[in-house]
Amino acid sequence: MYKAKVNVTLRPSILDPKGKAAHHALQNLGLNEVRQVRIGKFIELDVDAKDEAAAKEIVESACAQLLANEVMEDFEITIES
Repeated sequence: MYKAKVNVTLRPSILDPKGKAAHHALQNLGLNEVRQVRIGKFIELDVDAKDEAAAKEIVESACAQLLANEVMEDFEITIES
């Protein structure tokens, strides 16, 4: 059994209205040192696979088919045993 951790983030060229709203709210709280906020998703999956490479392949397929919009988002996968 492997645990996959996936970070999904908007591509740099895509506007992030949630991040913009959070940045504005942080400035209103006096946290002016924060220069930019980008909001993404964190996903954990338990994967039953024969080895780490197979687990990564399964998770990449899940991201490409459902978990991430590859037109707008990038994803980074970490596999732990």
